[in-house]
Amino acid sequence: MKKLAFILASLLLTFCISGALLQVRAQANAAADDKKQIEDLEQRFATAFGSKDINTIMSGYVPGKALFVFDVTPPREYVGWDAYKRDWESFFAAFQGPAALDISQLSVTAVGTVAYSHSIQTAHMTAKDGTKATFAVRTTDVYRKIGGKWLIVEEHNSVPVDLSTGKADLLSKP
Repeated sequence: MKKLAFILASLLLTFCISGALLQVRAQANAAADDKKQIEDLEQRFATAFGSKDINTIMSGYVPGKALFVFDVTPPREYVGWDAYKRDWESFFAAFQGPAALDISQLSVTAVGTVAYSHSIQTAHMTAKDGTKATFAVRTTDVYRKIGGKWLIVEEHNSVPVDLSTGKADLLSKP
């Protein structure tokens, strides 16, 4: 009788451990898939930036008033999708020539329906007068998975400031 109880207990323990391992593996696969979807969102953003496609840029952000952005240009903050879209329109109006964006050091963490990332985004722009400009921005994004789609709900863009001069360091290096 003790032998049968031991065998049954061993089988039950084996099933429990197997189930737990399968669940951990499924969660790891889901997190990897979520990370890939967010990396793809960031790549679509970079491509849309290069073609100045504001509609595709904005498709990665949550619509309505839920969006909150700290950007490097005034005003201090943009509340809502419409306000941030106007910021992009003004930005591209100032740089009417070719544009490109390189995203480096992208790090993504996803847990359930919330994720965050940080990266260095280096823009290469041409102003109305033909002057070329390059600047690196530190970007942190917060995402929510809404209706099966990852969307940016909060963004913080910044550049380091040289405190002795009060000037922005637009090409900062680590």
